Amino acid sequence: MRARRSAGFDRESAAAGVSAQFDQDAASYDRLVGANPGYYDHLRLSARRLELPNGGAGAALLDVGCGTGLSTAALLETYPGARIIAVDASAEMLAKAQEKPWPDTVRFVHARAEDLDEVLTAEGLDGPFDGLLAAYLVRNLPDRDAGVAVLVDHLAPGAPIAVHEYSVADSAYARAVWTAVCWAVIIPLGRRVTGDASLYRYLWRSVLAFDGLARLEQRLRDAGLREVHTRPVDGWQRGIVHTVLGRR
Repeated sequence: MRARRSAGFDRESAAAGVSAQFDQDAASYDRLVGANPGYYDHLRLSARRLELPNGGAGAALLDVGCGTGLSTAALLETYPGARIIAVDASAEMLAKAQEKPWPDTVRFVHARAEDLDEVLTAEGLDGPFDGLLAAYLVRNLPDRDAGVAVLVDHLAPGAPIAVHEYSVADSAYARAVWTAVCWAVIIPLGRRVTGDASLYRYLWRSVLAFDGLARLEQRLRDAGLREVHTRPVDGWQRGIVHTVLGRR
């Protein structure tokens, strides 16, 4: 395969417009990620790694970047006794999530991560929260440090966070596998299903441009988290997708 590069990628500009791209592709999103082996299993794995006791009984959890509700379902399955507030910046992704059956303990809120304070306070849902899952979110934040700081501010003292995210910057092998899979499978499939592969080219480029694990861990420490460490997933995503854990 001819080598491809992400040269000329304006990360901040692309991240600022990604919600509109998710709006455009929301109807086909579950179908596409469902073709990814391990996608949902890995979300459940990251949810379990929060290690909340008693099935989350009495806990309030925050799912930021919930998309069509796949990460929300992972939290609900793992912690059926918890109250879950699921947040996303894409109105169309949230609409797809809300079409699914949910118990009264799950509530969806339309907001950017940067606006959580204002929106959750207005909804009477301002926490603090006993656990937080951010799946494929931090990479897409226009201002990553500011966004992570907002997430940490919504955690109760001692509460855990799981950042479920791609990171390949520290491994030439992981970058090569990621690029090969994107151009052989993800981008062509996205084009076939949606007629426009823009979101999936953005996915490829944004992952290549994202933090290495050491940088991401330090970003979380700088936001005030302790006990920060990374745990792997299995399958072809090993070394590509990770759970980065911390505690306020």
